[in-house]
Amino acid sequence: MFKLGLCQMQVTGDKAANLRRAETLLRQAADRGANLAVLPEMFNCPYENACFPLYGEPAGGETWQFLSGIAKELGIWLVGGSVPELEDGKIYNTSYIFSPEGKELGRHRKVHLFDIDVPGGQRFMESDTLTAGDSFTVVDTPLGKLGVAICFDIRFSDFFRVMGDLGAQLIVIPAAFNMTTGPLHWDLAFRMRALDNQCFVAGCSPARDVNASYVAYGHSLVCDPWGTIVAQLDEKEGVIVTDIDLNDLDKYRGQIPILAGRRTDLYRTERLR
Repeated sequence: MFKLGLCQMQVTGDKAANLRRAETLLRQAADRGANLAVLPEMFNCPYENACFPLYGEPAGGETWQFLSGIAKELGIWLVGGSVPELEDGKIYNTSYIFSPEGKELGRHRKVHLFDIDVPGGQRFMESDTLTAGDSFTVVDTPLGKLGVAICFDIRFSDFFRVMGDLGAQLIVIPAAFNMTTGPLHWDLAFRMRALDNQCFVAGCSPARDVNASYVAYGHSLVCDPWGTIVAQLDEKEGVIVTDIDLNDLDKYRGQIPILAGRRTDLYRTERLR
């Protein structure tokens, strides 16, 4: 049993202010007993292609140092949302994962870039500026096996199946669905990935800002292995802290043994690396 905290924060064009706001919400989560806390996708800059090169930093930069330091100070496991990471002339949408000692345990670079064009709705092309990652991310912690993905990754069930096969018990997804896809697909996508892999799945979104060029849906949530939403925010800024009991995995997997009955001999698992 441990407590998971999701920090749904308002993101602005001021990086320093974003880091201060993230710190405030992380402190709230820790004060409420969170052992593991999560920030939203692109929490240190506006979600705009034009901003990614301007706000980008290499690993070890200002935002990385902030995340490492606050994880150590608060003594929490931290999935640092995501940020534009600069390396070798490329920009990645990257989530850093830290231990309570402030050590980087791993990082996930968004594998499936968000390129959509919905007539009369949302158009966004991450590939105009970002480079796709090429790895699955599952890290061992004393809390359990933690999988990390980012936003559009969630639409690819096979991607999540591999994380499930790698033992992920909780999969955390910093994400920023919009007002076209959010009302239709947000709850559905997270519930299905939890149900598919009989694990806990959590999504952490930015709060909604109707004046932003990209308007996030919000509604950060936690789903259990039964596909039930056990905690959820609305569109406004806020923090939720909920209990995660990994004993539930055995209970649900025993009732409907999907994982045990999976015919892996018939499937071909495409490992990215």
